[in-house]
Formats: sequence, structure tokens, C-alpha cells
Amino acid sequence: MLEVNKETFGPEVLEAEGYVFVDFYGDGCVPCQALMPFVHGLADEFEGKLKFCALNTTQARRLAIGQKVLGLPVMGIYKDGARIEELAKEDCTEPAIRAMVEKYAAM
Repeated sequence: MLEVNKETFGPEVLEAEGYVFVDFYGDGCVPCQALMPFVHGLADEFEGKLKFCALNTTQARRLAIGQKVLGLPVMGIYKDGARIEELAKEDCTEPAIRAMVEKYAAM
């Protein structure tokens, strides 16, 4: 799982080729913290099939707003720099996240 910030988000996500999974989380977000071990497990399980990144929105608020991340947690899939699918807030369940990852890891 690659931790990105406002300096590295562009090169690692927006300029990346292929599919990139991004976990947008915040320091005070309890659901984000609860999902983190599960998401890190998926990153290990699907290593080499999808790039996994995490962005702490507490430290990159403007970037998060620019990506239209207005509530947490948000899990997004980017392809060639464009977000093509996302799960937000109560939709961020372990089965839904796994299904989204499996869908794009198979491509």
C-alpha cells in the first residue's frame, strides 16, 4: 500500500497507467480506521494486479475537495488518471470493496 500525499498524488495516481485503487481516509474517521486493515490485506492479496494507494485527507484537504471527496470513507478506482468508480460512506463495506477490487484486478 503506497501512502501518497499532495506532492505524490499526481504522479502516482493521476499520471499512472492502468488501474489504481485509492483509499481516501482521515485521522478522525472511525470507519476509515476500521476498514484500513482489510484494505491493506487486499493490497497484499492483489499485489501486481492493481496499484493500491492511500491518501490522508486531513493532510491534503484541498486535494481531496478537488477530487470531489467530501465525506469519508471513500474508495476510488482510477484508470489512466480518471476516477471511474467509487464507494463512499456507508457503501464502503468489506464485501463491496472486495467486489470492486476483484472486478478491476481481473481486467
